[in-house]
Amino acid sequence: MQNQKHLFKLDPSVIYLNGAYMSPQLKSVAAVGLSCVEKKYHPHLILEEDFFAEKATLKKRFAHLIEATDFETVAIIPSVSYGIAIAANNIPFEKGDEIIVLEEQFPSNYYAWKALEAEKGVVVRTIAAPESKEGRGASWNNRILETIGPKTKCVAIPHCHWTDGTLFNLKKIRERSNEVQAYLIIDGTQSVGALPFSVAEIQPDALICAGYKWLLGPYSLGVAYYGERFHNGTPIENNWMNHTGVENFSNLANYNPQLKPKATRYDVGESSNFILTPMLSEAIKQLNKWTPHNIQQYCKNISETAISKLRAAGHFIEEDNFRSHHLFGLYPKSSSEIEKIKETLSKEKIYVSYRGKSIRISPNVYNTEEDLMKLATCCSNIM
Repeated sequence: MQNQKHLFKLDPSVIYLNGAYMSPQLKSVAAVGLSCVEKKYHPHLILEEDFFAEKATLKKRFAHLIEATDFETVAIIPSVSYGIAIAANNIPFEKGDEIIVLEEQFPSNYYAWKALEAEKGVVVRTIAAPESKEGRGASWNNRILETIGPKTKCVAIPHCHWTDGTLFNLKKIRERSNEVQAYLIIDGTQSVGALPFSVAEIQPDALICAGYKWLLGPYSLGVAYYGERFHNGTPIENNWMNHTGVENFSNLANYNPQLKPKATRYDVGESSNFILTPMLSEAIKQLNKWTPHNIQQYCKNISETAISKLRAAGHFIEEDNFRSHHLFGLYPKSSSEIEKIKETLSKEKIYVSYRGKSIRISPNVYNTEEDLMKLATCCSNIM
């Protein structure tokens, strides 16, 4: 795969290594958005079928991206917290059930589960990262597998950790959770789009993604996959579009309590969003052309030399087999160096994120090997 910076409109004076914070916008996505804004000048051109056509296209494209065979298993959501709430509200928890989460995982995949402790008497078990850096990723994965037991009702984790890119072996975790019939809920916000994910292989009960990071879409719109255990669930809102027969507008006043099949029942109200939905659909169309496999390989290729240099300077980065290549954390050899690194990178207009004790670096197809090497040089020359 070749560099794709020409498809974006990035400031040439900036090195943007912060896709995990927010993706830059593709020119093609911006063009679709502007076209849709213009269309609202002429509302007579927005037809009844337009309320459904672009939604279906978005779902089909996302289903293809995650290797789901049925686009009706995809719901359109406004945020990860909304998607997690759907899952939490449709799992039959009982007092004493355990929910497994990870240390410092993103709050939207934590608060809903924590609230159930007071509401239903469940127990949230947080799996901490090992303090030792040696074999850290493997050890963290083993801790998850060892914690899953007869009381486990739900494992709610990401594919890779949002602060440092640590990878979790979802296939093994799925196998273990199946043994105790626990639900597997995945927050794919920091992985899906740049890291291959196969519903067919992993078989999660839910995969929930915000759209504005690695899906390269706009803010305030996302997509989620819900498996068979959720296909007859109750949505957290009753909007007119998640009921059957609504395609016939003249019949809307004849109320129909029957919900649409599978995940469509969970679509957020106004999910036809005539600006954001086509924009996210266009972004995922481009991702399907590139493929997450190629994106991941590209990020690996442009970062390998820089990572070797950073490690040689004494900084810790998780071993390659247990981290993603589009998102990885740099742990300075001493915590006092973070502020110095931050100051240096700011002067050089190199944009990264600072999450916990980690400097989060997240390249994508608009970056080059030179970008990563300049970062490595700045971080290695700190005195």
